[in-house]
Amino acid sequence: MTSSVYRIHGLAMITLCLLTAQTLLSQEYSVILGRPTDRSITASVYFAKPTEYYLEYGTLSGMYTQQSATVTSKAGESVKTDLVDLGPNTKYVYRVRYRAVGGTTFQPTPEYTFRTQRARGEAFTFLVEADEHLYDKKGIRSMYQITLENMKKDSADFMLSLGDTFGDDHEPTTTTSQDMDDLHRDYLQYLGSVCHSLPFYFCLGNHEGESGYYLKQNAPNNIAVWGTLWRKFYYANPFPNGFYTGNMTREANGIDHPENYYAWEWGDALFVVLDVYRDCDVNDKPQNWDWTLGETQYRWMRSALENSTAKYKFVFAHHTRGQGRGGVNTAKGAEWGGYNNKGVYEFDKFRPGWGLPIHQLMVKTGVNVFFQGHDHLYAKEELDGVVYQEVPMPSDSTYEIGVLANADAYTDVTMRGTGHLRISISDAGAVVDFVSALMPKDEVDGKKNGEILYSYTVKPRAVSVNDDVASGSAVAVAPNPAHDVINVLAPSTAALEVVITNVLGQVVARSGLTTIDVSQLPHGLYDVMTRLNGQETRQTIMIGGR
Repeated sequence: MTSSVYRIHGLAMITLCLLTAQTLLSQEYSVILGRPTDRSITASVYFAKPTEYYLEYGTLSGMYTQQSATVTSKAGESVKTDLVDLGPNTKYVYRVRYRAVGGTTFQPTPEYTFRTQRARGEAFTFLVEADEHLYDKKGIRSMYQITLENMKKDSADFMLSLGDTFGDDHEPTTTTSQDMDDLHRDYLQYLGSVCHSLPFYFCLGNHEGESGYYLKQNAPNNIAVWGTLWRKFYYANPFPNGFYTGNMTREANGIDHPENYYAWEWGDALFVVLDVYRDCDVNDKPQNWDWTLGETQYRWMRSALENSTAKYKFVFAHHTRGQGRGGVNTAKGAEWGGYNNKGVYEFDKFRPGWGLPIHQLMVKTGVNVFFQGHDHLYAKEELDGVVYQEVPMPSDSTYEIGVLANADAYTDVTMRGTGHLRISISDAGAVVDFVSALMPKDEVDGKKNGEILYSYTVKPRAVSVNDDVASGSAVAVAPNPAHDVINVLAPSTAALEVVITNVLGQVVARSGLTTIDVSQLPHGLYDVMTRLNGQETRQTIMIGGR
């Protein structure tokens, strides 16, 4: 068992007398779990006053057979305590025992729980939230607390938050380190109410201010550096350690690993969390081809997706291209989809040697759902077999901020409501539920807090075994192998011709559509010829063989 404290050199720790109305006023302590693995977990333990404490834990309720070393923390410190040498695929109970420095008796917290990595084939549940926005009062604290209480009832293995949580970049040149400390510490009282037993993963949003552009401004005295340091001080995001892959870069100014993008497997699922801002340094609101994951992050993501054999693959980011509104509409352009605003494929011109745009890569590698925030509503779309899922706001007491502002950016399901997403994975598939949150006064006309407003199920998708598409081609065919349908990735159906031929040279299907039913074709290899605007592309694919 090891413990560490993130100390920010040159930055004064805030004392209790400086706490504002929006910061941690009455919270005596908080415990927020993070980066669970098959053999370990990290507890970020915060005490408002100087405290001595240790964690005791075991596998049976009320029986704590192991304990960590005793830690002495200063007022306002967040100490990372690692519990190691745990059993794989095991549920643990634990509690913290603490006393004032120099005190005589250690007092216990309530008993909390966590578990190590699930084995493949085992059912489990995880949760997703996004855009809490408490810092600018779009989010209402009492509403968010109701959502958190609903999340607590789900008995999930972990929770992901997709950004615009800690904020606030609205005044980037006047926001101070003290401000960023306040903003990150403020959430301890909320996340600490559930994340003692619900490990917390964080995905950066635009309002966190941790962009490549801000990192360059007067470093180290900028909101990006301060935001990263205070985020790491209070919360334990993953870094590459043999269980998680991610950003290997060690940044300057005391940051070290920024813990901003990462991937891991849990049960039958792969989870890939992206940072869509840190490599964007042209301006504070990058658009079109100025927006980028950066080649290093792109190639890491591609490796994570292509090398995983998980049945389900989920990708998470605050938004498809960092800014703008919508899901499928934004997914077709620039680095994400390869096309410019006029529908011309230009990926190889702007990203030479990369291979495939992000969307085409997700199609090829069998990604089931891409989860994003940013737009503050529930919305679900599908493109080429990949679900684009906008995550509802968990703190909107009007239930319609995002619907009124951004619903017209979506092409399929949009819904009024506040709450979180619950994803349950089992042999039946991955069930995605929109769990509503309602203020007590709004539980009228049959509406109830915690009811499911919308639900759907996704099944495992086929993964392409090769990529025969020539570099620079504007057309690709996926998935490969295919079972029910093949998707032709093309800018439009205008003048599109698709001809499928079997190994005997016989034409078995012709179409001008981008989705073609192949469920009745015999198992085997087929040649798929696509012709668009006079340009032919050929690809050999496998069809059938479930």
